[in-house]
Amino acid sequence: MCKSSSHKVFSLLCCFFFAVVGKAQTETISFENVNVIPMHKEAVLLNQRVIITDGKITTIEPVSQKPSENINITINAKGKYLIPGLAEMHFHLENNAKNEFKLLIANGVTTARNMAEYERQDQIEVRKKANGNKILAPHYTTTGPYLKAHHLKTVDDVISIVKKHHERGYDYLKIADNLPKEIYLKLIEETSKYNIPVIGHGQRKLPLEYSLRMKSIAHIEEFMNIFNTEQKKDTAYLKQAAIQIKTSGVYVSPTLGVFEMISRYADDKKFEILKKSDELKYLPEAYAAYCTSDSIHYRTNTWFTAPESLIRLNKELQWQKKLTKILNDENVFLLAGSDTYGLFLPGFSLHRELELICSAGLSPYETLKTATVNPARYLNRIAVSGTITEGKKADLVLLNKNPLEDIRNTKTIEGVMIKGKWLARNELNTLLKEVEDEYSSKKKKEK
Repeated sequence: MCKSSSHKVFSLLCCFFFAVVGKAQTETISFENVNVIPMHKEAVLLNQRVIITDGKITTIEPVSQKPSENINITINAKGKYLIPGLAEMHFHLENNAKNEFKLLIANGVTTARNMAEYERQDQIEVRKKANGNKILAPHYTTTGPYLKAHHLKTVDDVISIVKKHHERGYDYLKIADNLPKEIYLKLIEETSKYNIPVIGHGQRKLPLEYSLRMKSIAHIEEFMNIFNTEQKKDTAYLKQAAIQIKTSGVYVSPTLGVFEMISRYADDKKFEILKKSDELKYLPEAYAAYCTSDSIHYRTNTWFTAPESLIRLNKELQWQKKLTKILNDENVFLLAGSDTYGLFLPGFSLHRELELICSAGLSPYETLKTATVNPARYLNRIAVSGTITEGKKADLVLLNKNPLEDIRNTKTIEGVMIKGKWLARNELNTLLKEVEDEYSSKKKKEK
């Protein structure tokens, strides 16, 4: 073959290669005949076509009209409901990151905020892999180490720790303790210099206004300790406090589920049921053994286990629900987060959290906002996330039943699209089976 002929063949092969690559990059996926719950308003858009190109929602149109784009892959979604991907705003990475991310995604979670870097963890590396698509993972943000009063004894401690948070590049600084006023104020001052939001537990020994200088408060339980006995009984006071919280702009995570879990641990009958949970297969053997043993904190302390304590815990949960409703009525931004502790497993726990938030008196739509629109605003991602509208990133959950009729329908997952990647129900089942098999295999080897 002559040189000119070889050059022509090479050129043709190059054109073919780039054409194939270009086609892969512009692969277009369509959800056909789907009912869309857009979440920027309370509505169900019936019988729609939602077109995804390059991981973005490019078109939403009635399925009755001719497709406005060439479609490569069609997903038959007739009779199903499309919602934005869910956000787990109080996640704790306890064990294996890859496995816990699989649990989250299989449950429709496409965004997660980790709330502590434990010893022997490198949350910056985890975030890098998650957001760099090195592993299958939700969009990920993280705090630094779990900080308590003994970490922040002096002003110099505050300056040093905040500087380290800045140098490491954590998204947030988390406090989990009561600090002396001067130390707390210095912490707020220093973090503002580096634009590192302070999140976590409220300042229980200081007036409410001090806690409202944070970006978000991690538990509605905190207000049980910030308010005094009379204030907690006074509905008028609670409404005024809710207005103050709204004015401050602080976000609040109810975390009702993990509080409910305390009584499930502490009550002997409930604990026996808990130990038989089918979800235990998604935990490492040693961790599962600890979580089902009588040595766990909520089994050893009479503050939780005594008969009168069980009555108190139930009353406190009901009070937290009441305040959740009051906060929502005053338009305080609520964030769904489950704290993923012990037998409250990642992914599965978020659906229970949504049930409890809804049972506090919120509508299903208001409840769903706590895991979609509100987190997107909190994370400064509302321009690209949180709703199903054109131009948003394709983080979506396809449900078999309407969650606006019953919030428990968020569990009827038919498939998840995360970062533009479609995972049908069988693929989600595979993710769960991979987690189960890995821990089961390790268990057999250890024996």
